[in-house]
Amino acid sequence: MSKKQQAIIYIICSAFFFALMNMFVRMSGDLPSIQKSFFRNLVAFFFALIILLRSKEGFSFQKKNLPAFIGRSFFGTLGILCNFYAVDHLVLSDASILNKLSPFFAILFSYFILKEKLTLVQGSAVAAAFCGAILVVKPGFAGANVLIPSLVGVTGGMCAGLAYTLVRVLGQRGERGPFIVLFFSAFSCLITLPYLIFDFHPMTAGQFFTLLLAGLSAAGGQFTITAAYTRAPAREVSVFDYTQIVFAAGLGFLFFGQLPDILSVIGYCIISGVAIWMFLYNLRKDHHLQQ
Repeated sequence: MSKKQQAIIYIICSAFFFALMNMFVRMSGDLPSIQKSFFRNLVAFFFALIILLRSKEGFSFQKKNLPAFIGRSFFGTLGILCNFYAVDHLVLSDASILNKLSPFFAILFSYFILKEKLTLVQGSAVAAAFCGAILVVKPGFAGANVLIPSLVGVTGGMCAGLAYTLVRVLGQRGERGPFIVLFFSAFSCLITLPYLIFDFHPMTAGQFFTLLLAGLSAAGGQFTITAAYTRAPAREVSVFDYTQIVFAAGLGFLFFGQLPDILSVIGYCIISGVAIWMFLYNLRKDHHLQQ
């Protein structure tokens, strides 16, 4: 498979893993978002650490890329905190949808930071997927108890989009995916550790186990989405990240009894249809280039 096709498969896998993560975060109950974020990144840190310890390159990286590493980690951490807050205060699928505005923002940031051009077909696909997301979220927000978490969720999507753009920057400069994950996870744990020390909320065994599952899911999502954005530009693969909406809706129904309305179903169909259409379009385009 080409790098683009690999990236598509990786990003769909990451969408499923992140939907699982949000489900486990919701299941962990009434714990602070910062505490949930710490355990989510702690598991990913040890996964990346083991991989790097077994690699020949070890922990080497280019010092000139340190600002990009810090930027990716800062905005990634902020995106996680915003997403977890939205997950705790909104319907699971709605919170996931707001976070999945990140591909839209990733394309915008890639245009300004990486100067990556956007074709009409790619732009139309992202716009269609974005419209599908709007059908699902139905932005007729009423009351501060819904408006504030929704705005926080949008902010989280924007921060995630910028973080993934910086992942692309690091990938283009030859940085390895496991080290990108390790740096981000360590940075996030260090940032949230002081809060954990001074305001730790006791957890039951069930909550602790659920957060570990959230961390395992997050590790899977982090590795696969890093692999995706280091293999292909955001404009070519980010539309497939919207499949998390479908995964989130399914998990929300199975575990929380949340049944989407007709507008949501139409939105899911639009998003899935666009993803399939883009995949076939990329296959056909690659075939023509090889001839």
